[in-house]
Amino acid sequence: MTERIRNILKEHGRLSKDAATLPEDADLYQAGMTSHASVNVMLAIEGTFNIEFPDSMLKRSVFESIAAIRAAVEQLTAGG
Repeated sequence: MTERIRNILKEHGRLSKDAATLPEDADLYQAGMTSHASVNVMLAIEGTFNIEFPDSMLKRSVFESIAAIRAAVEQLTAGG
């Protein structure tokens, strides 16, 4: 799952650093991701993992790091 998230970040995150080398807890916004890019990341994650983020999860902290994204995806796929 982490590799799939890194690939999505590489393709959609517009990061100034290589997503493959970022620590899982690195702040993606400090690594160059904008709020616009985070929407593209969210849409790609939804498509890749066949999930939909509820409104309650549409906040900066959910997309702040690879670990946070993974935790959100795990939470949303736990029942499926």
